[in-house]
Amino acid sequence: MSARRVVVAMSGGVDSSVVAALAARTGAETIGVTLQLYDHGAATGKTGSCCAGQDIRDARAVADKLGIAHYVFDHESQFRESVIENFADQYMAGRTPIPCVRCNMGVKFTDLFRLARELGADCLATGHYVRRVEGPAGAELHRAADPARDQSYFLFATTQEQLDYLRFPLGGLPKPEVRKIAEELGLAVAMKPDSQDICFVPDGDYAKIVRKIRPDADDVGDIVDLEGNMLGQHKGLIHYTVGQRRGIDIGGQPEPLYVVRLDAASKQVVVGPRRALAVNAARLEEMNWIGADYDGPMLVKVRSLAKLVPARKVGDRVLFDTPEYGVAPGQAAVFYAPDDGQGERMLGGGWIEETESAALEAA
Repeated sequence: MSARRVVVAMSGGVDSSVVAALAARTGAETIGVTLQLYDHGAATGKTGSCCAGQDIRDARAVADKLGIAHYVFDHESQFRESVIENFADQYMAGRTPIPCVRCNMGVKFTDLFRLARELGADCLATGHYVRRVEGPAGAELHRAADPARDQSYFLFATTQEQLDYLRFPLGGLPKPEVRKIAEELGLAVAMKPDSQDICFVPDGDYAKIVRKIRPDADDVGDIVDLEGNMLGQHKGLIHYTVGQRRGIDIGGQPEPLYVVRLDAASKQVVVGPRRALAVNAARLEEMNWIGADYDGPMLVKVRSLAKLVPARKVGDRVLFDTPEYGVAPGQAAVFYAPDDGQGERMLGGGWIEETESAALEAA
């Protein structure tokens, strides 16, 4: 980060705090910026909830320790509209949302870019665990050196213009090394726990958040098998996701049942055996591609914790080499080029709109 002025996105956690310290260490004028995205309920005082309450105070304390400027901007209303309400609507539509991507696409990157530009910064640095590599056609986004920490899946919507301006100093570091740096610098957040949940759902109760925004979220409906036979009733679509096994509570079946799909129009939860979850392909929307055209072999990831699997991109569809399980509308399919010695390169991706069942095709 050989820049004259660096803006660092500071969430109050150890990762962004270390990025601020590394930026300041280069001698560049470093400015910490925190977006206050929400400040309600249990999140107000909860450590590790990101961008609210105690975490803002932690970011300010780190900035004071480092001797850098720190600004907090209130983006609560925009975050609610573009992320939290979208999250609720997606669940109500029977989809599996990924609010962290929507946040990166909107308030975090778009607004932080504008603020960083207005502050005259040469670059914007964040604590994401990804690697920015200069390739023959410009900046590329590669998976982190530590696959267990890699966050490239959540950045598939990053544009080339944004990537040219972004810096990710932690992409080549393991988490223990990041904590060690923080400890050596005497930062109070050195041992601060990582956030384990979606930032605005600090207790992990997604249904409670959706219910507050959409009071009809608990409308009951039928649980049916693949042939449409009613097996029981459910307590609201928001309590189920594709691939779920626990909580269906239907006994007397010859084999375990899984949620195969959610039908918002009929308010039905469709269940079946695990083989019914097999998917051959999926249609994508809002595709984003980074950098130059690529026609080599591809890998794809359909959930943040899923493995990379071989696949092809044909138009707006992803075709899996072998059937993939638990693929749900609302998730993202993110494409990668195989490891070239610098980690797999993230090519882009899109939102999964609908899937094509391998089980039905075989039948």
